[in-house]
Amino acid sequence: MKPANRLNSVQEYYFSRKLREVRGLVANGKDIINMGIGSPDLAPPQQVVEALTQSLSQPTAHKYQSYQGTPELRQTIASYYQTFFGVSLNPENEVLPLMGSKEGIMHVSMAFLNEGDGVLIPNPGYPTYASVTELVGARAVPYTLSTTNDWLPNLAALEKLDLSGVKLMWINYPHMPTGAKATLDIFKELIAFATKHDILIINDNPYAHILSDTPLSLLAVEGADKVALEFQSLSKAYNMAGWRVGMVCGNADLITQVLKVKSNMDSGMFFGIQQGAMAALNQLSDWFAQINDVYQKRREWVWKIADALNTTYQKDTAGMFVWAKLPEGAADSETYIDALLHEHGIFIAPGTIFGTAGEGYIRFSLCVSEERIKEALNRITL
Repeated sequence: MKPANRLNSVQEYYFSRKLREVRGLVANGKDIINMGIGSPDLAPPQQVVEALTQSLSQPTAHKYQSYQGTPELRQTIASYYQTFFGVSLNPENEVLPLMGSKEGIMHVSMAFLNEGDGVLIPNPGYPTYASVTELVGARAVPYTLSTTNDWLPNLAALEKLDLSGVKLMWINYPHMPTGAKATLDIFKELIAFATKHDILIINDNPYAHILSDTPLSLLAVEGADKVALEFQSLSKAYNMAGWRVGMVCGNADLITQVLKVKSNMDSGMFFGIQQGAMAALNQLSDWFAQINDVYQKRREWVWKIADALNTTYQKDTAGMFVWAKLPEGAADSETYIDALLHEHGIFIAPGTIFGTAGEGYIRFSLCVSEERIKEALNRITL
């Protein structure tokens, strides 16, 4: 049986392949310090676990749930946006819970893209934007981010691109993998650009609270309600990656189109997960201060590793990663990280998995204990 043609340009996700290799090394007795993947190792708020546990005895807990999530969850999401971003959303039609924002990338692409439509994709950026674009038969139009522009979109360069047929644009701030932070001024320029060219712009925003004192939402910009959507995820901010819960918010008409796809793809989110999500979103700023204290200490030790490797990096970043440029004369990124893996038992991500502009860079994850980070430093410096 031959696979569908759409798979010809899509490869298995890098971490799916590479982690098999890492597991093989572990199975053979090698102690691997995994600093490659952003899977939070901290626990979610205790209230989240309690809310899930208590929900299991409710009469409706094990039935099919609404495709839109419970009214209470949508109201909690709207309240969260008002509290942290100053954005007013109608919980009835401007909020749609998702089983993780990764599924939302597919839902939005299926809802708005026809075969051959152009999609502006950041390079470097989250690989799923490009792979989903290929899967739905649309056309990737990469736009390069670079350190010379602080890893922010260069609007002058974007205006020079052939934008005919471009229908959608992905942005992701705070940015993964570089940790670059946007400003409201940049968001205003992006909304003006999207409005001018009739492009739907989506901000993928799971790192808003991680090592960031000023969380921002694209939806806070005037005019965003006409041309923008935003994803949020509980995976990173609340240490709930395995729960698979997130949201897409924005214009009611746009959300309705996404719901048309979603309602044909799943049968609603498990009730207990929705209850846990509400408990998470009701956490106050103290929660983020607590986890950011842990991440800040870890990041300082990762900087020591980056220094020991003679790499360079920026400190004024957000998110749960450190993005570092390899020293002059170093091997390509994948060769470099393979050497660290097999010689020192340390796995980090090569910049190339995030696009061609990631060549010459590596990415460290902060989702590993301080003790293990110190051990990684010892392995490199001994």
